[in-house]
Amino acid sequence: MKKVLSCITAAVLAATLSVGLAACNTAEEETLSYTDKALAVIGSFASGDTQPVLDYMAEDYIQHNPDYATGRDAFIESVEGLAAAPAQTTVENIRAFEDGNYVFLQTVYNFAGAGEQVAFDIFRFEGGLIAEHWDNLAEKADPNPSGNTQTDGYTALEDTDKTVENKNLVIRFLQDVMMGNDLGNMASYFDGDNYIQHNTCIANGVAALTEALGQLAEAGQEMRYDKTHMMLAQGNFVLAVSEGNMGPVGADAATCFYDLWRIEDGKIAEHRDVVSAIPEESANDNGKF
Repeated sequence: MKKVLSCITAAVLAATLSVGLAACNTAEEETLSYTDKALAVIGSFASGDTQPVLDYMAEDYIQHNPDYATGRDAFIESVEGLAAAPAQTTVENIRAFEDGNYVFLQTVYNFAGAGEQVAFDIFRFEGGLIAEHWDNLAEKADPNPSGNTQTDGYTALEDTDKTVENKNLVIRFLQDVMMGNDLGNMASYFDGDNYIQHNTCIANGVAALTEALGQLAEAGQEMRYDKTHMMLAQGNFVLAVSEGNMGPVGADAATCFYDLWRIEDGKIAEHRDVVSAIPEESANDNGKF
């Protein structure tokens, strides 16, 4: 009888412990932010561990990167392929922000030793899972004429109470300046010539930006923004995803612009970007935007 009671007691304790551990795991899952989940998923490229993808990505995940097929299974295949490569993949996240059900990241990747690339990634969440992804990547370059790299500089998240205000500022700047509706209003968006530039070809200062745009025009080239598809912000950082042309004037040079601005006291203070041509062919049917 004692043996039977001991067995029953042990079984009850085991069941209780199992339920308790499950509850703890569920609580841990619920405390993970969208940013935590997005970082865990991109970290799988380096670790080769596909469990974060299974845990945090929807099965019908929509992919906009033109080099990859859509769906969670395709993402897992990419992770497994990188894990099998002779050279290690590295992932270094630099900046991470949230705007509602969106996470936007700046990250340096080196896929299977192919060379470092600076990327902006955007993840849309639905029902707690990653449902959609956009990105833009460029090769890591030497410091620009002012000695700034694509990733260095300010990282602190501030002014979260001004997120909407800062987002609206960038919307107006894009319409006035980058889309050419009111170029005379350009100076109002900056604090004098105080402007930190991380574009690989342009130096600090509004004067340097104006000069660079003028040199493009003189050379018969243009950097034209036609449409902004997405505007995301958290506090003092605003990311815009735009479509336009960058090439000879009048040529069809479809271009994707990802611009990350830092706002300080109601003025644009700092800028980073990734600019890439929009390919004609894609591994999926979802489009770049």
